[in-house]
Amino acid sequence: MSDTAAAATATPSTPGTPPAPGARFAADGPEHCLQQRPDGVYADPAVLGTTVLAAVDSILRSGNYLAGLDYPVLVKAIYGFGPALPAGPDGQPLVRLAREILPFDEQRRALYRSVRIAGGEAEYCFEPVWLGDDEGGAGLPARLDADEFVADMWAKGVRFGIDMAAVRAGVANPGAGRVVVARRLEPAPGIDATVVEVSDDIHRSDAPRLLANGKFDLMSFQNRFPQVQAGTRLLQKLPPRAGEAGFELSGIRIEPAAPRELDFAPYAGEGTSIERGDGGEYLVAARTGYLDVDCSTGLILGRIAVGDKIVSRDGVSARTTGNLQLSGDYEEFGDVQEKRVIEGNGITVHGDVHGEIVSRGGTVRLRANLIGGSAHNKRGDIRVDGTTSNAVVQAVDGAVILGRAENCVVSGTRVRIEHAINCDIAGGEVSIGEAEGCAVAGRQVGIDTAMTWRDSEMLVYVLCADCSRIDEVLGQLGERLARLEAAIADHKGALAQLCAKGEVRSYLEVAGRVRSGEAALSAAQAQQFRQMGEAVGPELRRIGEVSAARKTAEAELAEGQALLARYKAQRAARAGGSTVTLRQLAGDTQVRALPFDPDGPPLHHLSPRELKGRLRANEGTPLYGGAYGSYGWESGAIVESTNVVRKY
Repeated sequence: MSDTAAAATATPSTPGTPPAPGARFAADGPEHCLQQRPDGVYADPAVLGTTVLAAVDSILRSGNYLAGLDYPVLVKAIYGFGPALPAGPDGQPLVRLAREILPFDEQRRALYRSVRIAGGEAEYCFEPVWLGDDEGGAGLPARLDADEFVADMWAKGVRFGIDMAAVRAGVANPGAGRVVVARRLEPAPGIDATVVEVSDDIHRSDAPRLLANGKFDLMSFQNRFPQVQAGTRLLQKLPPRAGEAGFELSGIRIEPAAPRELDFAPYAGEGTSIERGDGGEYLVAARTGYLDVDCSTGLILGRIAVGDKIVSRDGVSARTTGNLQLSGDYEEFGDVQEKRVIEGNGITVHGDVHGEIVSRGGTVRLRANLIGGSAHNKRGDIRVDGTTSNAVVQAVDGAVILGRAENCVVSGTRVRIEHAINCDIAGGEVSIGEAEGCAVAGRQVGIDTAMTWRDSEMLVYVLCADCSRIDEVLGQLGERLARLEAAIADHKGALAQLCAKGEVRSYLEVAGRVRSGEAALSAAQAQQFRQMGEAVGPELRRIGEVSAARKTAEAELAEGQALLARYKAQRAARAGGSTVTLRQLAGDTQVRALPFDPDGPPLHHLSPRELKGRLRANEGTPLYGGAYGSYGWESGAIVESTNVVRKY
């Protein structure tokens, strides 16, 4: 703006003289942090706070007001309260306070009544107003302005907490009466430092477990053995958090009360440590073990210690532990009662197991017998040192190693059994010392001795990749290549017939000599040559069409042959790797080829019921049947007891 207008902003301004765009306020006053631009009045983002407050106060007290005021931005720029300021192109906050600075006419200032301030609220009575006096003495009807209202409230000491929506509603409705136009902002209290649990189940509880449906499981305790892994965060100290300041209507800051601190060290018992992490201080388990919570210390959550892995000598029963759901290793020296369930991650049992063992990983080691129960491991091995009888043993992604198995369903990625009787067995690799009356399926099967058991014969299934879909594709591709070869031969024959015609042959010979430079044609000869070309034009066009069709067919043939080679290699890779080795046959034994989808889940992932039904259904293609000698089979050959190799 002009120098005169600039000076007017620091002193009472001349009515009707707006500031010129692009000019700064006087450098010797607080207004130097504001700038009038073509699109509005902006504050310097580097000096927000008291400097902007002084500048705005100087402008408003000099008889001006901010037209087109953005009140939330003004409050944010001065007091730091409210939504974040928008960012400008340079990444700095964009502080646009208003559209422009205009003089506040004294006659219009007289339209604004006094404000009532009580209890942290400011009330204003909106009513019709008149400007000056007309010839009749009643005055001219006038209307309040929200921006002028803010400037008037500022002069009356109300600088913070103005409700612009209420003000605009009152301005629009002069008969609104008393309206609360501003409110004090109370300080938000801080939060004292405290300790919270960040791990589930850190308290032992022998109460029945509450299920998700609201019922109680009387077979399980709520949390018999609290346990954690090394590095698990158990408790977290939440540091004190300062409150947020409030503001009086005058803009005076109201500080919140200071929160209280606490000492975190007494919470750390043996086997734990205090570490500082991304979220503050944590009580962390220094080793894998089970929790011991001492609630007699008077601490909020008690002192916590972590000991070695739990070792139980009482056995697992409805009386001692109920069903167990553990997060770490478990070692049991007693027996596991029938219908009791142990879930964990690595389980060792020294006594007999009549219940169910479920492990998410690690190793399941049963050093005695598994009788009438089951053992499942999702990611790890299962080993039973004693006898496994009338049981289910399944390692989804791991090996199964058994001594003696009777009437069992056994499955795993790899299966090794010393002596199996009347069992249903499936795996990727199956190795059995002595098998009696079993149904065995695997990609690679090796049995030292195979024999019948009572009325049950031995069934051996070798899993062979199902290549029917790829064989169908190979057949279709072969037919397509044969048609292409026939089409190429037809194109070659057609070209030979076209080129054998006398006129065409003569033209092609002359054209070849001309292109190679052997002959140079005179004008008369060139004319005669063109006439020859016109005479054989249809034949030449036909030759071009046939040649193009032949080249297209040859290119497609080459691509098809390459694709055929890839499919054949893929089929060979899928079909290979299936073997059967029966070193000694001592009873009726049937060998069958059982197809499987290599892209689907393996056979040993089936449920025990489905697996048993599949192996006893005599599916697949018969390969061999015999009661003595030995037998061997590979993906492409049969080796019988006579040691004669025959292609299969």
